[in-house]
Amino acid sequence: MSRRLRIGLVGFGWMGQAHSRSYLSIPLYFPDAPFRPQLTAVADTVPARVRQAVDDFGYERGTTDWRELIEQPDIDVIDITAPNAMHQMVAEASAAAGKHIFCEKPVGISAEATAHIEAAARRAGVITGCGFNYRWAPLVRYAKQLIDDGRIGLPTHYRGRFFSMYGRDRLGLLTWRFLRDKAGYGALSDIMSHAIDMAQFLYGPIRRVVATRETFVRERPLPTPGKGTHYDRGSRDDPTGEVTNEDYVGALVEFGNGARGTLEADRSIFGPQSQMAFELNGSKGAISWDHEKLNQLRLYLPEEQPDDGFMEVLAGDKFYRQANLVPGGGNSIGFEDLKILEAYEFLSSIVAGRPHEPGFDAALANASVAAAMIRSWGSDRWELVESLRID
Repeated sequence: MSRRLRIGLVGFGWMGQAHSRSYLSIPLYFPDAPFRPQLTAVADTVPARVRQAVDDFGYERGTTDWRELIEQPDIDVIDITAPNAMHQMVAEASAAAGKHIFCEKPVGISAEATAHIEAAARRAGVITGCGFNYRWAPLVRYAKQLIDDGRIGLPTHYRGRFFSMYGRDRLGLLTWRFLRDKAGYGALSDIMSHAIDMAQFLYGPIRRVVATRETFVRERPLPTPGKGTHYDRGSRDDPTGEVTNEDYVGALVEFGNGARGTLEADRSIFGPQSQMAFELNGSKGAISWDHEKLNQLRLYLPEEQPDDGFMEVLAGDKFYRQANLVPGGGNSIGFEDLKILEAYEFLSSIVAGRPHEPGFDAALANASVAAAMIRSWGSDRWELVESLRID
């Protein structure tokens, strides 16, 4: 008999809705799963969103006060997709109540906040998950397998980036993502965190960094409270406010395994639309992958291939869990399929009673690299990555 895992969601914006669809999809794509997600309760500060969650998504009840979810004994998991500034208070209260916690990245609005959240969850003994969803792309899992099996040889080079155009519009609204007090850092927290995670997932810990930053769009139109996302725009006649975090971050990195690399993230660039990508090289081969073409991977293994040069590998049901989503070779999956896989793996960890990866320990390792980048902005020199774990 399948175990019911009762979900309490905090924040029903775009990402909260994506998470909700993922939970609803699990029984459809994983009918043999030993659990069934149950959309039990939702909290959002906008009453219309609460009504939508109940009426359209099937949540049993809703509230505008997230604290009510934490207090309810019939909730097993708190899923946090609220703005970054809320993450610490919600996560720490959830841990104190003994709830398992999934939190979108960045787990904390700062590295220090992430350290406190990780410590609270660890001491409470709850299972945690973090929304580094690009790890779950079947061809990324294949790349990881190739690296771990030694088929690219000794890792030597890594180039990771996340270029997104969501902030390119100079009339894009000044939503919470562009404000330091609500989002924390900008490109560093929002999209560089994915590039850092992917680098450390594939190549292991980053040892030291030297980094730079820039804000290219310094003012944006003010939004109407409760309306609009960072994809919406205002007009030239609207009042404006100051952007208080950065659009761009770039870094040179050294890995613990000796590899050298670069990491870049930009939310205001023109051209790439959602280019979460990497190219890596080893002593025996090379791999590259780009989320904009997530169903393709470029692979160069000269000792194994009949012809010289890169070959293209298409996603298919022979790769990690893709058969659950779509059968056959060359059939495509999309962004929200990665969220389905992410949710499935997290809930599977809860049922099995095992630590989940990536959990809050991975979020803390990510924040430790980000903290070194921030120190480098001030020192203008290389900075060692230091663990921020609170014992």
